[in-house]
Amino acid sequence: MTKKKKLKGFIMKKITVIGAGNVGATCANVIAHKDLAREVVLVDIKEGVAEGKALDIWQTSSINNFSTRVTGVTNDYLKTKGSGVIVITSGIPRKPGMSRDDLIKTNASIVKEVTEKSIRYSPDAIIIIVSNPLDVMTYAAYKAANKISKKVFGMAGILDTGRYRAFLANALDVSPKDIHAMLMGGHGDSMVPLRRYTSVAGIPITELLNDEELDAIDERTKKGGGELVNLMGTSAWYAPGAAAAQMVEAIVDDQKRIYPVCAYLNGEYGLKDIYMGVPVILGKEGVEEVIELKLNTREKEMVKESAKSIKEVIGVLDKMKLF
Repeated sequence: MTKKKKLKGFIMKKITVIGAGNVGATCANVIAHKDLAREVVLVDIKEGVAEGKALDIWQTSSINNFSTRVTGVTNDYLKTKGSGVIVITSGIPRKPGMSRDDLIKTNASIVKEVTEKSIRYSPDAIIIIVSNPLDVMTYAAYKAANKISKKVFGMAGILDTGRYRAFLANALDVSPKDIHAMLMGGHGDSMVPLRRYTSVAGIPITELLNDEELDAIDERTKKGGGELVNLMGTSAWYAPGAAAAQMVEAIVDDQKRIYPVCAYLNGEYGLKDIYMGVPVILGKEGVEEVIELKLNTREKEMVKESAKSIKEVIGVLDKMKLF
């Protein structure tokens, strides 16, 4: 007798996405299209938004050929009960006149609240943070969840490398599929593109582009989010939503993919009690291993500077005594 093939879409019962803004809705849409669970629950605080976007996504199921049910709810965390993965996109963008500290306090309070509410009904769930400022919000969720660090981590590296690979593909006029890249550090100006670990079909990127060209691409990647805000007047959503969904897929399918992820460090790279972008193995247990690359002196200095910048922001959070 032949074994029955395990139907994709029934591997995980439920996945929850908190925050039905552009990023959250895009993430839910991509997860549904991939048939990663029986149900995707989209949660928002604003009445009708999650319900409407979920209904709109579900009405594409026969068109796009997926079976995952998509449900929207307003602030009803009971409906999220039993989720295997929770993606948190909640938070507000920085507004004119708002200080960095005000933004951190506001979004940390939001992340703390939604994390505590969601794990009440799904205590074993893996939590992926997308809210900004990413590194410190992941740290805040870790404090609020009070669970092992490998189950709480942030999405940034996949988005940053996605932008990096797209810019490299433009510069070389090649397919981004052939580009493999690695970035470390914080999400933003302090990120650290690693040229020695970036290649095109196995060819080192330094053989294809000169330092001046690579410097320009590095800088554009660091300011990739700001470039989109300047163009659209709002932050990006297609790439961040798809990046978070790719992380969910790696967990649900236990793919053991090596991705740059905002993960907790406890001695790796000489750093402790900090969330920062590093390469990890991502599978059904979450961050199953932090990979320690052999960095040269210059790379170590850049990573150290990035960590210093993140620590300063975490210090702002600690002073608020939210935890």
